[in-house]
Amino acid sequence: MIQQKYAKIMNMKVAALVSGGVDSSVALALLKQQGHDVTAFYLKIWLEDELSFLGNCPWEQDLAYVRSVCEQLGVPLEVVSLQKEYHERVVSYVVQEVKAGRTPNPDVLCNQHIKFGMFLDKIDASFEKIASGHYAQVFEKNGIFELHQAPDEIKDQTYFLSQLSQEQLARALFPIGHLRKEQVRVLAEQYDLPNKHRKDSQGICFLGKLKFRDFIKEYLGEQDGKMVEWETRAVLGIHKGFWFYTIGQRQGLGLAGGPWYVIAKDADKNEVYISRNYYSTDKKRDELALSACNWLTGVPPERTALRVKLRHGASFNDCAVSFDGPARANLTLKERDQGIAPGQFAVLYDGDQCLGGGVIT
Repeated sequence: MIQQKYAKIMNMKVAALVSGGVDSSVALALLKQQGHDVTAFYLKIWLEDELSFLGNCPWEQDLAYVRSVCEQLGVPLEVVSLQKEYHERVVSYVVQEVKAGRTPNPDVLCNQHIKFGMFLDKIDASFEKIASGHYAQVFEKNGIFELHQAPDEIKDQTYFLSQLSQEQLARALFPIGHLRKEQVRVLAEQYDLPNKHRKDSQGICFLGKLKFRDFIKEYLGEQDGKMVEWETRAVLGIHKGFWFYTIGQRQGLGLAGGPWYVIAKDADKNEVYISRNYYSTDKKRDELALSACNWLTGVPPERTALRVKLRHGASFNDCAVSFDGPARANLTLKERDQGIAPGQFAVLYDGDQCLGGGVIT
């Protein structure tokens, strides 16, 4: 079944992005099995001094796994440095947005600008496809490339790929996109891959050990500020910087008598506003505006009754959409959402097709 999946596109020259994890390793093994001319590429995106606070360089362990997998599969490996590009296009933007009180997503930007962006300038133009271990599917219909969800709704990563262009989608190949995670684990065992028992990473982009809070702390440090109850303006505690919090956050506030929720932030005053009445009727949270919209097929959707993801995960919300030109949209949610965070991406879907989306303003 797996071998038949790509029977029509055999013998392509493929650049496979590998990270040392199980997903990209199984994707590489499938490409090799299907007969493609495959070269593996490990992207080095972090400077050593940026990671010094973590102790040993975590990318070295990732690269060690990559080398072992490639050696076992007989696939050539190249290490590509995109450190300067990553800092300019992803890190700088994320830090700027966080300082402004917004909640950006570095993984969306990494896919758009690095993995399926500037990486192309580093490799030979003869590579027909750029493959990765993402859980997503690309289908061509009448010369237009569409992005569709993976069967595994929990692992589906179309949210992170929503800012790709039509040109990028045309070259994207996701060998495990039609599989569920448990099937990928079975294949890792069947191929007896060196990293078959390695746990999934939960960190930023290619560097699973780096948590977002550690990333922000490294660039913005800590600064004491007031934690203020929204209704009474009473100061209930002290935090280490508004940049560590996002709208709708409940965990990690360190206050008794809750549950407490973050409902607003003041970047100028370094204050975080919290409330126990997050679901009260005066806090509807069912409308949002998007800017800088990207539509994967190149044009805005025709339908106005769609589904939306406000964050990565299996949860959707039905919504009504209106457009202010090709790059701006207004959404009204059928059910209110506690985590509408400015700076995050809202991604629209028609059935299982990912249409694209924009930044919540």
